[in-house]
Amino acid sequence: MQTEWFSLLPLIILATGGSVIFCLGAFLRRQESTALLFGLAVVTCLASGGSAVSFRNLPGQLSGLLAIDVFSSFYTVLFATITLITLLLSYQYAKNRGFFGDEFLGIILFAAAGMVLIAASIHWLPFFLGLEMVSISLYVLIAMRRGDSLAIEAAVKYFTMGAVASAFVVFGIAMLYGATGTLDIMKSLDVGGHVDNRFLLLFGLCLILVGLCFKISLVPFHLWTPDVYQGAPAPITAFLATGTKVALLSMFVRLAVYGGDSVGAVFAPAVWIMAALTMVVGNITALAQTQIKRLLAYSSIAQMGYMMMALLAFKHQGPAAVIFYSVVYAFTDLGAFGTVGLLSPNNSDRDAIADYKGLGYAQPAKAALLTLCVFSLAGLPTTAGFIGKFVLFRAALDANFIGLAMIGILMAILSLYFYLNIVVVLYMRPAEKTTALKTTGNEAILACFLIATIIFSLGLFPSFTLTVIEQIVDHISNP
Repeated sequence: MQTEWFSLLPLIILATGGSVIFCLGAFLRRQESTALLFGLAVVTCLASGGSAVSFRNLPGQLSGLLAIDVFSSFYTVLFATITLITLLLSYQYAKNRGFFGDEFLGIILFAAAGMVLIAASIHWLPFFLGLEMVSISLYVLIAMRRGDSLAIEAAVKYFTMGAVASAFVVFGIAMLYGATGTLDIMKSLDVGGHVDNRFLLLFGLCLILVGLCFKISLVPFHLWTPDVYQGAPAPITAFLATGTKVALLSMFVRLAVYGGDSVGAVFAPAVWIMAALTMVVGNITALAQTQIKRLLAYSSIAQMGYMMMALLAFKHQGPAAVIFYSVVYAFTDLGAFGTVGLLSPNNSDRDAIADYKGLGYAQPAKAALLTLCVFSLAGLPTTAGFIGKFVLFRAALDANFIGLAMIGILMAILSLYFYLNIVVVLYMRPAEKTTALKTTGNEAILACFLIATIIFSLGLFPSFTLTVIEQIVDHISNP
């Protein structure tokens, strides 16, 4: 039992770090405590990720609620890294706009703890607890800049849709418990086994699926996404677009592996349709966008469609492909939205694509990172996105989802237009006006370096990461 509690150390560190930052912020002056609290938040992320690596080989479960295994450890390291990069990107951005403080740092750490809880859950109760930790934290983070009407509007929209999605999930969990008498995720997915009420079980799973589809922006549950992404501060948009979706995709992987053929036979047609619609609607709607955050929002929607396509191949390499592309997507979108923040003046985010004219020469380093992230989203060779899309489409083709894969390939080709249009604006359109930007802090420079290194490393040397992920999937497939 003591070993199991030790393996919870990554989660405990994140929660404790957030609490300590809140307490210190109550007694220290904001101007004097900024660097101290930021350093503490960074150390918390590093300690959480490091402890997850140290305890990755500890097997077992905590009271049947959380899985202490390599799967949860992998995602803990990923969430700690996403949170760390978000903090680095946010430091100067939030200070310049007047909302950097203990509440900002503490809430981000609590959101990260919720993400870890989601990835480690094998019981519906801690899963829902983690989901609400993330959701409530993001409601506050989006509205953190209180003088920004767009941010307030985005927070209200996200709160409204998030509350509806959570209601679907919790009601679905209640239906599952009524049908199976258990909240254990694996046992509650036994569609083919003997249950008192099979209709109630399937109804509960449908409700949970709808709620999760809201959270990851699958069509037709995606309409909140562009408005929220546009209104939220750019680094928070990056955190929302990556951490939340990667956490819920980890649950989708568990559901696909645990549910197997019995769940797949029932829900595969619906997931097929949603994946196809998500890829088509996301990419086609992005063509008409003139604002970069809305364009990246629809791009994010399309990326979810690609991953749902691969998840259908749960008997082949689908789960491994989804996990790998989740990593790729996380760092690519972090870089894209983070660079938007770095290229923005203090009064608002630089949102109109036309305002990026000539920035490839005025801000060469930041524009280069944005270009790299755009290339990765487009799936161009030497980037992580190329390898990621390759493994996604290979998994779908191996599982004989040829029609769906063809739709995805056609949409990926179509997406080249709006992705490369950003590059054209950066480098091939003369600047009409110049806006002075404050000097980028060393923290953001480090974040940009980490993102670029990861994108190139996963694009040029993906074999190690793919091997690790395949081992992780084998582990959860044979618990």
